[in-house]
Amino acid sequence: MRSVTYSMNVSLDGYIVGPDGSFDWSAPDEEVFRFWIDEIRGVDVHLMGRRLYETMLYWETADQDPSLDDAGLEWAGLWNPLPKVVFSTTLTSVEGNARLVSGGLAEEIERLRAEPGEGEIAIGGATLAAEAAASGLIDEYRAVVYPVLVGGGTPFFPRHERRVDLELVETRTFSSKFVYLRHRVAR
Repeated sequence: MRSVTYSMNVSLDGYIVGPDGSFDWSAPDEEVFRFWIDEIRGVDVHLMGRRLYETMLYWETADQDPSLDDAGLEWAGLWNPLPKVVFSTTLTSVEGNARLVSGGLAEEIERLRAEPGEGEIAIGGATLAAEAAASGLIDEYRAVVYPVLVGGGTPFFPRHERRVDLELVETRTFSSKFVYLRHRVAR
């Protein structure tokens, strides 16, 4: 059965977006961007909410940007054909290799897990991940921790009253002082 992973950049104080809604502090350097390129290679389908979908729309046409470097072109080449499932109650259509889902997240994850494939089911976005976590559907949490305190905003970890024990699987310190943490849910 395919695993469900939740991966995002996160501030040291635990936020993916600051109190003003910005995440400019989380722009990856070249080394971290290369890391995310390698990570996306293991993904079969990416689940996201409206806000992340709208942020990632840039990549649908990024390959036409003459200023895009080789790493950006490589990311676009991997991201664009990747199947994406967008959960939204306000969107009426989506672009590229995405499909809009109006049903429940748990049902969609169970359907995707039942499909053949070895790649991961990735979740991006804290709101969607919180819903999956509340239902016990996340198998791994992956975070690139940025050396910044943003003081509030959208938390990486869902705020619910349920204990989740984790096992450390991997750590990596980048030369730019970002730290990657990968934890598996202990079952």
